[in-house]
Amino acid sequence: MDVNSYLRKEKTICVVGLGYVGLPVALEFARKFRVIGFDIHQKRVEMMKKGQDPSNELDSSAFEGCDIKFTSDMAPLNKASFYVVAVPTPIDQYKNPDLTPLIKACETVGKVISKGDVVVFESTVYPGCTEEDCVPALERVSGLKFGEDFEVGYSPERINPGDREHTLTKITKVVSGSNKATLDFVSDMYGSIIKAGIHKASTIKVAEASKVIENTQRDLNIALMNELSIIFKKMDINTYEVLEASGTKWNFLKFSPGLVGGHCIGVDPYYLTHKADALGYHARVILAGREINDSVGGRIAREVIQYLISQDKSLKQTKVLVMGVTFKENVSDIRNSKVPDMINELQEYMVHVDAIDPHADPEEFKEEYGIDLICDPNGPYDAIVLAVSHHEYTQMSEGQFAVFANDKALIFDVKGVFKNKIRKFAYSSL
Repeated sequence: MDVNSYLRKEKTICVVGLGYVGLPVALEFARKFRVIGFDIHQKRVEMMKKGQDPSNELDSSAFEGCDIKFTSDMAPLNKASFYVVAVPTPIDQYKNPDLTPLIKACETVGKVISKGDVVVFESTVYPGCTEEDCVPALERVSGLKFGEDFEVGYSPERINPGDREHTLTKITKVVSGSNKATLDFVSDMYGSIIKAGIHKASTIKVAEASKVIENTQRDLNIALMNELSIIFKKMDINTYEVLEASGTKWNFLKFSPGLVGGHCIGVDPYYLTHKADALGYHARVILAGREINDSVGGRIAREVIQYLISQDKSLKQTKVLVMGVTFKENVSDIRNSKVPDMINELQEYMVHVDAIDPHADPEEFKEEYGIDLICDPNGPYDAIVLAVSHHEYTQMSEGQFAVFANDKALIFDVKGVFKNKIRKFAYSSL
């Protein structure tokens, strides 16, 4: 395990899974090393060959000066000696961890690894998953023995979609290894590209746990804000004005209420609670936070319905526009978006709902959620829900809303972007 042999390009790195996590890692390594980028989706591979990021996170300039070969063919993978696995780790319909993509990736790597190779996982998992689930899959397919023929490491991803400031090289990288030599090697490999520095975790489980609690902590803080917004609304107090006032104290943590989706905050806590259940402990605080956050979409829908009813209109004759369907602002990622929850609940009341989003792919959204996106508003609307605060929407004026809104329309501004700016219409926020 010698980094210099990779710097001399005598050995090759392979990154398995080229999504919003894997692609930045592959390209950054490719600035110094020879890299094979593997993804099972041929369409994505063809885009990357042309210098296009399918996730719309990286500019074409990010591909320049990189020694990388993109492929969906397994054959070239056996030329690598250092493998980085960065595939999704979602939850199933019962909110249990779905390790299918991860185990399939292990089986792919298991077919091509050789004696002396190292496999590092970046996918978010519960503590123990790397050694208890991934290693057996690697051994089973490869016929090699862990600890004798190959080693593993874990280095949790910390990519924040849509964030142009806290990028891969600017965030401290946590690394771990199955023994000291592997830890040092993994540290040196990542240390060659990460400018912010390396933190060596004492064990793989510590590194796994460090990742899963990062998003669990955020989830719980947002859940607190969502619960506070319920209480303050009953008191006729604007939650965002309260947070603005509290935020003047130096040690106040600045979180805000909102829809909590995506493939991290809305998912990772379930990996930790799943493991806790397996060990005989039922996590109460974490699951309470999850319950609160998962209910926000329905809560917004019900408030909109209550307003429409107050206007003495038949719900079947009302129209609602939902602006934004991705899981967060200024990204194209729709995975685990909570906006469909809100749309589905509105439709259960027989309300006509139109949804728009300048970033989401209509075909992908239709395939994932069974909901059509329209290109432009087709008003007039009785209510407009600004569900995702894309830049295109936050720059709008009240007059622009008036173009496709009824005179008595409700503007439900989920994130409070237009606080004190909407005067002609009824206004609400979390």
